[in-house]
Amino acid sequence: MASIQEFTVGNYMSFCEKHSIILKPKGISQRSEDNIVPYKYFPVLKSAAIYGANSSGKTNLLNAMAMMCNMIYESVRLNDGEPLPFLPFSLQFGKETEPTHFEIVLAENDSRIRYGFEYTYERIESEWLFVKNREGEEKPYFVRDNEGIGVNEKLFSEGSGLEARTNDNRLFISLVAQLGGPMSRELMSMFLGGINVISGLSSKGYESFTKRSFLSKDEISKKAMQFFTDLQFGFSNIVAKKIDIDSQNFAIDINTIHKRYDESGNIIGDATFSLEQESAGTLKMFDMAGPIFDTLEKGSVLVIDELDAKMHPLISEKIIEIFNSKEKNPNNAQLIFTTHDTHLLSSRLLRRDQIWLTEKDQQERTDLYSLMDVVFADGSKPRDDANLEKNYIAGRYGAIPYIHNI
Repeated sequence: MASIQEFTVGNYMSFCEKHSIILKPKGISQRSEDNIVPYKYFPVLKSAAIYGANSSGKTNLLNAMAMMCNMIYESVRLNDGEPLPFLPFSLQFGKETEPTHFEIVLAENDSRIRYGFEYTYERIESEWLFVKNREGEEKPYFVRDNEGIGVNEKLFSEGSGLEARTNDNRLFISLVAQLGGPMSRELMSMFLGGINVISGLSSKGYESFTKRSFLSKDEISKKAMQFFTDLQFGFSNIVAKKIDIDSQNFAIDINTIHKRYDESGNIIGDATFSLEQESAGTLKMFDMAGPIFDTLEKGSVLVIDELDAKMHPLISEKIIEIFNSKEKNPNNAQLIFTTHDTHLLSSRLLRRDQIWLTEKDQQERTDLYSLMDVVFADGSKPRDDANLEKNYIAGRYGAIPYIHNI
């Protein structure tokens, strides 16, 4: 499955101008080759951390990824004239009439796909699909603008003849995929199943995934249980039970199994706890385990907002370590996450090109930049052997809250 090499957003929520997060490894001397998916022609980084003060735009970046995927999925369901989910930067005059911009670059070993679109409340203003092969030449498959849709019939024959059937508020790629275009369907599958955006603050939307895995006793549940055992969460097993509600619906009851001891510390049996009796951190880790190990199994992309919420720093570190590992991540899955955990900066798990920062200016516009983009007053840049955690907290890299006396 393809990996994300770049994502760009503009005129969306707090992003006034276009900004990109780039997961293409830089040519640095840092010894972290395991952190790179070693595609011969288009290598990508396995993980990326996004730091910044509260309300600096971190979540908006992840929301933009989710919005792009959702629009592609929902596009063919829209009726002609139905409004689009247009959320422009509203604090600058004129932006409410300019289009929102989304673009993603997906990379595999011998090809790179660049797809994007711009839209307003009423219509898709532009849309494009370019593919670059190992020879290094990027070729247009189709380009859409105010004058219509131009299809390269040789390279994208599946879209030929469908231009006039695309309504103003629908994406061309979605229509072609719905009508059976093989390349379009493959690209759609990447957005629908290959990029999963979840919250570390709330499990709404994915809370039942891990439960279903444990009920079916699949490979994901086995790997999750081993992970819980390695982290020493205290229970020795997890048992899932199906409870029928009616003829069509059922619930899944989850219990954790703990050892019982006598006064001398000898094991005398088991005790069964309801999952809700476990700590908030354990509940969060249980809910997230399904998406995490499913992503590792498929080699897809997992995007997590507030990875470290309710979680010990060593657990966050363990999750990142798994994604960066050749042995534990053989399918080259990717992890993109926001965090406030500065401990990760001193753990040496992340290369400098894997660390991204968000910061708002006086006009409340979000700026997004890599640690590699930081330049000090003397012209130097952050070094690999620098104390990144200490320097970040001290404000040397920006992207921290400025707190006035209360």
